[in-house]
Amino acid sequence: MAVNKNHKDIPGNPSTAYSSKFTLNDRSNGLPLKVMSDSDWNFWKENGYVIIRQAVPKSMTSRLSNLLWEFEEKDPNDISTWYAKESKEMEMKELTNSGMVEIYNHQYLWNIRQHPKVYEAFSDIWGLEKLWVTIDRANLNLPSRPGFEFKGFIHWDYDPETNPQNVQGLVALNDQLDTAVGGFQCIPELYRTYATWKKSQPIDRDHFKPDISGFELTKVKLQEGDLLIFNSKLPHGIRPNLSENKVRMAQYISMMPAEEDNEEMRNWRISSWKNKIAPEGYAFPGDPRKWEQIKYPQAELSPLGKKLLGLTSW
Repeated sequence: MAVNKNHKDIPGNPSTAYSSKFTLNDRSNGLPLKVMSDSDWNFWKENGYVIIRQAVPKSMTSRLSNLLWEFEEKDPNDISTWYAKESKEMEMKELTNSGMVEIYNHQYLWNIRQHPKVYEAFSDIWGLEKLWVTIDRANLNLPSRPGFEFKGFIHWDYDPETNPQNVQGLVALNDQLDTAVGGFQCIPELYRTYATWKKSQPIDRDHFKPDISGFELTKVKLQEGDLLIFNSKLPHGIRPNLSENKVRMAQYISMMPAEEDNEEMRNWRISSWKNKIAPEGYAFPGDPRKWEQIKYPQAELSPLGKKLLGLTSW
């Protein structure tokens, strides 16, 4: 069952709404920030992204890292096991060989989703308490090889012309300080100058893949446990992994205002957790082996996790 028809032909995550009915925090409500500093806030407003350092304990990130290797049937110490054919072809072709791991509801993913500091960071971004977390996957980006090329890309998941009120994010599961290793890249300058830039673009331009000629890519460096949150209006993507034998690992995670009156979406979210079902959408092929249903137990949720899912009301 598709959650939201708006996500059948665009990249955005279909486990939450297409765009929020609320606007992102402008701090006019006078509420103090919980985890972000004023310098974090100023950087966020200027660049369209922010890094919350060491938001997640390494005990959580290392367990999830090990799980991803197991789930992908790869041995981290044997590079000959890394390049098996992808189990299901991506409809969103630029994601081919980008390392998307089709796992969504395992306990280790939920442990990070319901970690209080992660929630508090998104609460700062929205200026709201009542949030739902995305049911999203992970990434294991391997070094490019002949026959296994990934060139990287820059795109938007939501058409910026629609003024999306949305954020996206990820938690680094290993250190990504070497820019040769695939990781997050973006163009803050285009985020800042979009209104001017679009005047020089053709009317029939692709609203999801900008012409980035003349812009410099920002290759964001992260340490294990860092939380990166970015505005959906920020052009972004995964950079190619040009290293010899290093990988990039991340869990994708975001939060949006809870839509507790949207029974269809709430019921689907609960069913996704209860029955370990992947979202359906343009960029989400799922796992044809159905390992989550077969191999792993249902994730246990904390009181906060139950609210972030929609199982209990705020």
